[in-house]
Amino acid sequence: MLLLLVLMVAWCSAATIHSIDGYSAIQVKEAYVTGAPKGSTIQASINGHTLTVVFTENLGQVAIEIATASGTPVECTSIQTPNGLQIFIPNAGDYIITFTLPNGDEYYGEFTVSD
Repeated sequence: MLLLLVLMVAWCSAATIHSIDGYSAIQVKEAYVTGAPKGSTIQASINGHTLTVVFTENLGQVAIEIATASGTPVECTSIQTPNGLQIFIPNAGDYIITFTLPNGDEYYGEFTVSD
């Protein structure tokens, strides 16, 4: 019971620090999934114009595409997981990030960059 309380306090503290630092978490949702759901292993956040993505599990080679809300591609890259990356988004606006796993499963998140 004490361990649970300590973990809850640590999580709340981390959440508070996370919001103070200016990071906004991006909710990763399922777009097309045929295998076991892996969305919880993809963590994304935006801080100003910097997009940060962290993979907490080895998902293989993951393709990442960032596009404006109207569909114009901004960045396309691929990363071997489990790793992370940061991408600078130069212009303010609404964006969609798509993650495509090696088996074809797709996840996405929506975020806004503000000046």
